[in-house]
Amino acid sequence: MIPVTAEGLLIQDFLTQSKNELIIDVRAPIEFFKGHIPGATNIPLFENSEREEIGTLYKQQGKETAVTRGLEIVSPKMVPFVNQVKTLTKNKKAFIYCARGGMRSNSFAWLMNTSGLDAKILKGGYKTYRNYVLDYFVNPREIILLGGKTGSGKTEVLKELQTLSYPVVDLEKIAHHKGSAFGAINEERQNPQQLFENHLFDAFKTINSNKIIVEDESQTIGYNKLPHPLWLQMKKGTIIKLNIPFELRVEKLVDDYTTTDIDALKTCVAKIAQQLGSMNAKLCMQYLDENNLAEVARLSLFYYDRAYDYKYQNKLEQKVIEIDSDTIDEKINAKKIKQVIDSLL
Repeated sequence: MIPVTAEGLLIQDFLTQSKNELIIDVRAPIEFFKGHIPGATNIPLFENSEREEIGTLYKQQGKETAVTRGLEIVSPKMVPFVNQVKTLTKNKKAFIYCARGGMRSNSFAWLMNTSGLDAKILKGGYKTYRNYVLDYFVNPREIILLGGKTGSGKTEVLKELQTLSYPVVDLEKIAHHKGSAFGAINEERQNPQQLFENHLFDAFKTINSNKIIVEDESQTIGYNKLPHPLWLQMKKGTIIKLNIPFELRVEKLVDDYTTTDIDALKTCVAKIAQQLGSMNAKLCMQYLDENNLAEVARLSLFYYDRAYDYKYQNKLEQKVIEIDSDTIDEKINAKKIKQVIDSLL
């Protein structure tokens, strides 16, 4: 018979046992939005306004009053909670967490176990998970960086390497951003920082190697920021720099943005108007009105190439292996890069 009292699991056991199972985050929606365990379902014990009300009561009138009010709020939800979880779970199992592994997750798990389900909670709650995630990026690893100027097709090459079972993490895919002023175009909305880090952790821990291949990024991708320990490791990594001719990169950018709304492109140009210079910025706007994406790409690349060359002047301590290619074909370029990676791995 399943015990009514929920078993508390340490973080490693919780993540292992909950794989492919129902994970329930019982925190308020606003807490869930800021960050949660990837794949978790939010079944909030209290809605945002209810959580705020109980918190105020706790501060002003004490724990007993707050708990009583909490029971009043939750009581009508108990049967719907049980029905919802029974609908979602595959085999009557549920893995539950709240902010710190306290009253919310224990109460919810008690209800599930009382109803005949098998519910376990995370000791220390989401706070423990977050500490585990951040500590994970301190672990030593060797980073191999794929570099190359804007329009070199690095993302496509990484995807090709991934299909060949190389240990690749696509940072831009996880960030929902391509890293430049144009990086948000055709991408989903970026996640809050905590959730970005949680998804990044998820991607890294699936790779059974301390050697990881990523794109040579800045520490900030859009408004998401790479964890500082990971960034320090990247600054020491070997760079494989893919050199693609200028005009091929122009063609690549035109292909990438040919279906993009012109107003969206104008907004992006405005962001780098100062760096482009007033004359070039005006020309870009004129070319956009004329739907001349090739000239916009050329003017933009002049700016990005200068910035890229300046960045590489500060990488004197890193090993840089240059690969020249006269094609933008990702399969051909991946094959060239694969030979170098094999020697490094």
